[in-house]
Amino acid sequence: MKKLDLERISFHSTILGKDMRLSIYLPESNSTLGSLPVLYFLHGRSGDENILFDAEIKIKADLLINEGKINPMIIVCPLIGNSRGLNSATECSEVLNSENRIYHLGMYEDYLINELIPFVDNSFNTIPDRKGRYIGGASAGGYAALHNALRHQDMFCKVGGHMPAIELTLEEEDKPHFSSIEIWKKYDPIHIAKNKDISPDIQVYLDAGDKDEGRFYEGCFVLNKILQEKGIFVQNHTFPGNHNIEYIKTNIEKYLKFYGKK
Repeated sequence: MKKLDLERISFHSTILGKDMRLSIYLPESNSTLGSLPVLYFLHGRSGDENILFDAEIKIKADLLINEGKINPMIIVCPLIGNSRGLNSATECSEVLNSENRIYHLGMYEDYLINELIPFVDNSFNTIPDRKGRYIGGASAGGYAALHNALRHQDMFCKVGGHMPAIELTLEEEDKPHFSSIEIWKKYDPIHIAKNKDISPDIQVYLDAGDKDEGRFYEGCFVLNKILQEKGIFVQNHTFPGNHNIEYIKTNIEKYLKFYGKK
């Protein structure tokens, strides 16, 4: 098997006012492969950029690329904290809830769209437009991937929500991220899909475990129905499993085949 490469990077975000880490998977000989598509894969609320390793994304990407089952791609796993990838406050801060869970507030949507993506495009040999740019994520990262793709359809051609934390109502524990019901609706993938024109060529992949403790398969079902009614290419799966990293590891090969389909 050919050896593939990986980079760990930290750079200063002007938008967030702090250094941000990311892990980047680069196929071997990427400099001779020409411009490559990029998959941005987002972690859940208690995770970090090491989801590249924790979910065995690197292992599966090595295998599938070397076996010729998917096209070579760059995979970027950025640190976004427990931010849900949205703009929740003009200045970064950390807030504790009654259960001592940390919420990261700040302009995280702007960071992802206006700073991280240009940084990657300027640093690596990418396809710098939507036809070569995908976004996906697990749990809260799946929620972030969906709202960013649906709000910025000029940026992405594929999106995956893997056990995505789509709530059917605004939960009390989520209120640090949302100052009003209007802000919640602004970022809720279901409300976006229902009330916004959706690009007919965007591809969507949804899935959740049949024993998901958050019952996020319910949100996937609702979103899937709306997208289908709008004629969007969407697939929705309920696989065996709970809401945990083992579920993602079990299914990561399926996800990579969606993003890197030959």
